[in-house]
Amino acid sequence: MKRLFLTLLLTGAAAGPAFAHLDPVAHGSLGAGFSHPLTGADHLLAMVAVGLWASLIGGRALWAVPAAFVTAMSVGFLAALGGLGLPFVEPVIAASVVVIGLLAMVALQVPAAVGMAVVGFFALFHGYAHGLELGGASGLSFMAGFAAATALLHGAGVALGLGLGGRAGRIAARIAGGLAALGGLWLVAGA
Repeated sequence: MKRLFLTLLLTGAAAGPAFAHLDPVAHGSLGAGFSHPLTGADHLLAMVAVGLWASLIGGRALWAVPAAFVTAMSVGFLAALGGLGLPFVEPVIAASVVVIGLLAMVALQVPAAVGMAVVGFFALFHGYAHGLELGGASGLSFMAGFAAATALLHGAGVALGLGLGGRAGRIAARIAGGLAALGGLWLVAGA
């Protein structure tokens, strides 16, 4: 588990300040959608932080918080495809990395429904950005791909938070959340 934590930490630290914007022509495939959340530090940090926070809340939040993110992200994606307006997309995405990382760092204990609402708010913006980037390509296969990758990244965060186990594991998960928040601040400064 220590190697997994170190690998995730180094991967996040090595990622450059990139808000993953792929060529819209390439967006029409499941593979492009799946790779999209894996190509930008903002996506990686936010998605893993959601899983970390869910693992620290525990109980029903283990699955409900990540599921709320994926669901709301899909709604945001469809809203963009439908031409609905949403202001401040990139600033809210950047803020999501910082805020969710901080929530994990302090291990804020909230009811699962509150955690779902918080991550759902941010997820709308992540999904909306995906929809804006899509251009005229086919959306449903791309959406399925990025939803699957997002769920896997959430799962990695949950696994990291639970896998380390015990008091030391909670501390390590909180440190990882703090590092995600710092990564978010770095992204904001570089943007």
